[in-house]
Amino acid sequence: MDKNLKIGIAGLGLIGSSLLRVLYKKGYKILSYSASSYKKAKEFSLNADDKLEVLKDADVVFVCSTIEKTPEILDKLNDILKKDTIVTDACSVKKGLLNKKYNFNFILSHPMAGNEKSGFDAGDDGLFLKAKWLIEKNNPTLEEIIKDTGAVPLVVDMKKHDRLCAEISHLPAILSFLIFNSASNEAKQIASSGFRDMTRLAQTNSSLAINMFNNNLDNITEIFKTLENKLNDLKNMTDDEKIKLFKETALKRAKMYDSDGKNIFKI
Repeated sequence: MDKNLKIGIAGLGLIGSSLLRVLYKKGYKILSYSASSYKKAKEFSLNADDKLEVLKDADVVFVCSTIEKTPEILDKLNDILKKDTIVTDACSVKKGLLNKKYNFNFILSHPMAGNEKSGFDAGDDGLFLKAKWLIEKNNPTLEEIIKDTGAVPLVVDMKKHDRLCAEISHLPAILSFLIFNSASNEAKQIASSGFRDMTRLAQTNSSLAINMFNNNLDNITEIFKTLENKLNDLKNMTDDEKIKLFKETALKRAKMYDSDGKNIFKI
């Protein structure tokens, strides 16, 4: 990959600052925009500013802002960037971005990486290592940059994206909140690793949590109903059927992640 490419990053929270760190280490020339953290980004950037115009000469731009702010930033970039600039987002909900047309080359994407931390200082240059990075369509330049982060680009139908993320990300986060708040203080006092692991996502940044909840509520609600149906099915099983289901599930779950905790599941 041509390391003379200028890469713009808009938004320097967990995802943006992690991207900044790893691409800086890889030798790329970085242009950074953030309304609040641009001064911290100067250490890793060719130029960093609190004005979007800092990205005007970028060849590739990653918009790593919140679900709510991303459409506004994309609209503003439409009047700033060159027509051949590749622009991608990092939103976990695509409903408001599907079929959007811009003067630049817009490609929907979503890195399937993250944790419960937030802000510039939470940035980790190893965050994307072995993670799937979902992309709308093949683009050699974008895919090579993604590979340089340590992630694995994977083309998916973005019309299915929000449903899939409700299944494996958004509903688990909401359930984590509900499980924590459903337990009594007496129960929390004796809680151990099981409760700890099941409620890790209850520490999710509140702005991110409400954004994904409000913007993907239909899918979250539908998957929750599926979960209720699964519980009812379980109630009606014989003990032998339950044992078989639990064993089969345990085996599948054991094979889903490698020793580093990275997803290696294949359809």
